Amino acid sequence: AACRVIFGEADAFPGLTVDRFENLLVTQTLSLGMERLKDTLFPLIVEVLEEDGEKIDGLFERNDVALREKEGLTQGKGWFALPGKETPESPITEICENGVFYRVDVENGQKTGFFLDQKYNRRAAAQLATGKRVLDCFTHTGAFGLNCAAAGAASVVSVDVSEDALTTARHNAALNGLDGRVEYLCADVFDLLTKLAEQKRGAYDYIILDPPAFTKSSATVANAIRGYKEINLKAMRILPRGGYLATCSCSHFMTDDRFRAMLADAAKDAQVSLRQIEARQQGPDHPILWNVPETDYLKFYLFQIV
Repeated sequence: AACRVIFGEADAFPGLTVDRFENLLVTQTLSLGMERLKDTLFPLIVEVLEEDGEKIDGLFERNDVALREKEGLTQGKGWFALPGKETPESPITEICENGVFYRVDVENGQKTGFFLDQKYNRRAAAQLATGKRVLDCFTHTGAFGLNCAAAGAASVVSVDVSEDALTTARHNAALNGLDGRVEYLCADVFDLLTKLAEQKRGAYDYIILDPPAFTKSSATVANAIRGYKEINLKAMRILPRGGYLATCSCSHFMTDDRFRAMLADAAKDAQVSLRQIEARQQGPDHPILWNVPETDYLKFYLFQIV
């Protein structure tokens, strides 16, 4: 069980997110108003979940984000004292998503411990993976690659520049009995794609690009577009005709119009055409509020190279 928990209206608790990782809740409080309410609200959230038969052992606060300072709040992280509950011994738990198991560290993992918003995109990507030679770029803790391996990919190479991330990814592969099915490579994805693009097409017939946000402000959008174009252009040059490309952006500053225009430019320069299979966004437990543009952030496309 892993999801973003929404109570009542999706925008009922502005400035607060609550993520559930099996037996642990993780919160991120970004507004002064929610900070003042949390002593009342957090125990009630646990109470509601337990009334529905869910087992919650603890609640961890991940308030180690600079945005809090704009509200006059300090940064920090740690366990929230829930009435009648002992503090859990460990911030590490295990979740299952799409039938794949992961080790999640809610104290030290990215964001609140795991990227929940790609759940259904991982499932969609895996549906194309059977029999394919997959290159999973920016794998982080291995999720896309593991979903593809579990779906019957012929081979999977998962790449990340962080050896710490790959250590977790290898552990996740072992959890699922897939450690012999996925190769992990510590490398700069930009450099790797450059080398592969210089070679003959055909080393991989499915490439997945799930990069971190290349821009976190409007001032750096132009640089971000160049970065996105570089990796997508090289992926298109590596893939054979009939190969598949999964590509995404998690920055709301990189709008869908900009992302699509970048992909069109990359395809033109790579001298290929794109057959769109799916256009997707984040999962429904990360709702898009039309009056809050920042919530419309994830773009995810599946293409065939033709």
